[in-house]
Amino acid sequence: MMIEGFVALYIFMLAAFTGYEVISKVPVILHTPLMSGSNFVHGIVLVGAMVALGHATTGLEQVIGFVAVILAAGNAAGGYVTTERMLEMFKSSKKEAK
Repeated sequence: MMIEGFVALYIFMLAAFTGYEVISKVPVILHTPLMSGSNFVHGIVLVGAMVALGHATTGLEQVIGFVAVILAAGNAAGGYVTTERMLEMFKSSKKEAK
């Protein structure tokens, strides 16, 4: 099943609007757990890109699938690194006892 151009654009616009509304209503203190959840979604995107690459038959499809896998992997890894850095900011600094 193939999604046609305007339907895909409509779905993309609805997803963007819904994402903006959800993110704007989340308190700042909950952005780190929300980011961790979005990293989970990026993992699903990575699996989808690998499945698409596995079903690619032409050379162009394989190149596009490979680029998709690379970008999805980079996005997931970068998200986890950023989440780790954000969690480090919440740790209390320990003062040395004299």
